[in-house]
Amino acid sequence: MNITVKNEEKVYTLVIEGRIDTLTAPELEKTFRDNAEKADKMIFDMNGVDYVSSAGIRAIVSAYRAMGSKGGLVLKGLRNNVLTIIRMTGLEKKLTIEE
Repeated sequence: MNITVKNEEKVYTLVIEGRIDTLTAPELEKTFRDNAEKADKMIFDMNGVDYVSSAGIRAIVSAYRAMGSKGGLVLKGLRNNVLTIIRMTGLEKKLTIEE
């Protein structure tokens, strides 16, 4: 997995590429934590993500909870197979998902 961090006026975008699984979810969590306090809003650009495991879902939920009071977390550019996983968990009802 590769993560690039972009910041524009306290809106942090994490451009994520690869798989979010047991091995890589801790890296996503660390990158999120390193930037969350400085961010008013966090965007996970997941256009390059081709797989999310249960560990990846946990990392996303953790980020959602942490950003809830600050303006939120947005998931952007989900591929169909990743969106299907999000829908299976019921998270699409809580998360902000953009094209």
